[in-house]
Amino acid sequence: MLSEDLRKKIRQIQIYTSRMVNASFAGQYESVFKGRGMEFDEVREYTPGDDVRSIDWNVTARTGRPHIKRFKEEREMTVMFLVDLSASGDFGTQGRFKNELAAEFCAVLAFAAIRNNDKVGMVIFTDRIELFIPPKKGSKHVLRLIRELLHFEMPGRKTNIPLALDYLIKVLRKKATVFLVSDFIGHDFKKSLSLMNKRHDIIAVNISDPAEIALPAIGLVELYDAETQKTRLVDASSKTFCRQLVIANLQRQENLKQIFRSTGVDNISISTDKPYINDLVKFFHLRHRRA
Repeated sequence: MLSEDLRKKIRQIQIYTSRMVNASFAGQYESVFKGRGMEFDEVREYTPGDDVRSIDWNVTARTGRPHIKRFKEEREMTVMFLVDLSASGDFGTQGRFKNELAAEFCAVLAFAAIRNNDKVGMVIFTDRIELFIPPKKGSKHVLRLIRELLHFEMPGRKTNIPLALDYLIKVLRKKATVFLVSDFIGHDFKKSLSLMNKRHDIIAVNISDPAEIALPAIGLVELYDAETQKTRLVDASSKTFCRQLVIANLQRQENLKQIFRSTGVDNISISTDKPYINDLVKFFHLRHRRA
């Protein structure tokens, strides 16, 4: 049975995302992702005006006449959310936790997807696979995804991104657009990310909170690592410590960007302290121009 507080949160997200997924936003989603999947249709003889890049050189050599390959768009797309709900996401200093931001972000894209008649599915993971919801259509299905994200109680604590990526490769038979939503506090996922991106169109969504980059100067603070359950006493008023913290976090973010670049994975960075819709729309525009 859902608590009244959880029902209210689900309703708030539904209202908010309905406003966000207006006609303009849905059109941008469609222009970026519609027809990303292409399936073979036929080989036919070349006619003037055809794109020479479509020439099938094997058939052309065999017949002595130029032929081209024709493909058709897969009108129906599969969107999967691979969501990290490990303990590090249960943190936030701006009125909401990172995990709540992840739920809202997924909801916006899920409603845009079903408006485009796409299927939507989800995997929740920590250091193990917590929940797999196969792709389906419909607003009731999306509401279930939101409910599971908000209602999830964390039995696992750490993060295992390679495990989640390898699992999704096994269960996804059809090419999909995969949003990997995480704070990426994990290691050794580059190889799995590269393999996943060869089979599917994967987009990394990096979630952060400003306090993870720079602490306010409030003196001695006991920091608690929710994933390792270890504590550490630090002096947040120390300029040396604060500078080291900023440098370390900026280096971690740069290393992440390098991993995404080297694996060919697009990425979006969102934070608990600012609206993400403008960044998402900007991302849509960049992908549309590139396509």
